[in-house]
Amino acid sequence: MLMESQPESTPPPKKLLTRLNVAASNSRIGKYFKLAERNSTFTTELRAGTATFLTMAYILAVNASILTDSGGPCSVSDCVPLCSDPTVAVSNCTGQNLRVVQPDQSCKFDPVNPGYAKCLEKVRKDLIVATVASSLIGCVIMGAFANLPLALAPGMGTNAYFAYTVVGFHGSGNISYRSALAAVFIEGLIFLLISAIGLRSKLAKLVPKPVRISSSAGIGLFLAFIGLQNNQGIGLIAYSSSTLVTLGACPSSSLASLAPVVTAANGTVSLIPGGTVSGSILCLNGRMESPTFWLGIVGFVIIAYCLVKNIKGAMIYGIVFVTAVSWLRNTKVTEFPNTDAGNSAHDYFKKVVDIHLIQSTAGALSFKSIRKAYFWEALVTFLYVDILDTTGTLYSMARFAGFIDEKGNFEGQYFAFMSDATSIVVGSLLGTSPVTAFIESSTGIREGGRTGLTALTVAAYFFLAFFFTPLLASIPGWAVGPPLILVGVLMMRAVTDIEWNDMRQAIPAFVTLILMPLTYSIAYGLIGGIGTYIVLHLWDWGEEALVKFGVIKRREDGFSGAHSLVNRQDGEATKAVELEQV
Repeated sequence: MLMESQPESTPPPKKLLTRLNVAASNSRIGKYFKLAERNSTFTTELRAGTATFLTMAYILAVNASILTDSGGPCSVSDCVPLCSDPTVAVSNCTGQNLRVVQPDQSCKFDPVNPGYAKCLEKVRKDLIVATVASSLIGCVIMGAFANLPLALAPGMGTNAYFAYTVVGFHGSGNISYRSALAAVFIEGLIFLLISAIGLRSKLAKLVPKPVRISSSAGIGLFLAFIGLQNNQGIGLIAYSSSTLVTLGACPSSSLASLAPVVTAANGTVSLIPGGTVSGSILCLNGRMESPTFWLGIVGFVIIAYCLVKNIKGAMIYGIVFVTAVSWLRNTKVTEFPNTDAGNSAHDYFKKVVDIHLIQSTAGALSFKSIRKAYFWEALVTFLYVDILDTTGTLYSMARFAGFIDEKGNFEGQYFAFMSDATSIVVGSLLGTSPVTAFIESSTGIREGGRTGLTALTVAAYFFLAFFFTPLLASIPGWAVGPPLILVGVLMMRAVTDIEWNDMRQAIPAFVTLILMPLTYSIAYGLIGGIGTYIVLHLWDWGEEALVKFGVIKRREDGFSGAHSLVNRQDGEATKAVELEQV
């Protein structure tokens, strides 16, 4: 009996996303970015870019806030004359006991002069745009030319060094904001040159290993220390005249400023030459009663819980929650108090969408301090951190993505090196600190990002951020503090790679790690760590030199010499050697 032939069953139609991914992979764009070759898809790259942006978007508010603490290009000339009685307007400042007070250096410190505060607000808006622009440019170069799923933005740590050590709080440091930008610009050109000729990876390897490893953790502690203070954090740490630091978190009404003063013979009190006023660091009473501190703690818990549960965008969730609560007016935690400054900030915030053009930080470079030692100290520190941190991040992310070959190189390496170096130069011209590859790129890689489309997706999000400057400019310090502290936690992972059983490795590593936060300087930490490493190895290097020039010789038949037993890092013992006088 003949069976009727059944028609062949047609395969079910492909889903829309599948068809989109297939079409993208077969297109010129897909072939250029090697989607199929790297076993990725168009939608996967979009998702990876979104995840990366969510985990690093905090940099837009944090970087601008930190750099604004330097005072930017604002100076005493921006301060306005005030009446000796602050409650009386200058126009009405007449009478027996009233006089117009002309601004001096103290106008930059608490209580901050209204004119200077207005300049700072303008600078903060400029720096948000500068951060967006430099990050966007870096991501475009990384994605389009290096074809790597790595995002770039102004680096955490170098921005704090720039603001608090080089320039100082409200310009109280050794060189001006304009000169610091010039140092970053020159450093960027040098960095671009050594990247172009292939010296970058070799220079990074010259730094002692324990210092290289611990510097990352030291910068993490530095950032956490900033996040715990009042100016750019939750305010938990305050000043103590007996122990230097103590528990704070008192309300703003209970905070006092400190300044080094001298009393003349006639009883006149004046600021010591070169001294500066430290704003709102002394807690008079009401410890642990600050409403903004407890709101910051809630943000900390939100971010920490998201990190524990491995939820994407942990940092941004905490910032968004704390910021949203702080935007409510007439509360104890509001970002917009009922003052002239608060009303002005709230009026700008209500715009929501605004295209802000950089007015004061772009092209603000000055080379007047180029002959000062502090200028070159800052330049060398920026260069070292960029060589070490950025290069290390690039290699670690490439290894995480599986791009490293047997020689330790990866595809797109040259343009990857050129992208952050170019971004540093561009960023300095816009007014921001050095740009670097972000370790948060690992989030996108974990989501499956393998091509430059991930970086270009991040660039697209940064472009959208151009239009929301009013919102980004209204993020308070107590919303920024929690992510700073938890970024420090993430950066502490590096200490597990230190050989703590080898004191010649452990001591330089610890010195580097501890000096960075306690001296408020990345440079001093590096100098201390490298100096300690050299001192602890001088004896061994001296013996090696004597052996090399024939002053003493080695004999491998005993165990009683100066190097009776030397352990390699892999735990195997080398042959014992004895040094004998010739």
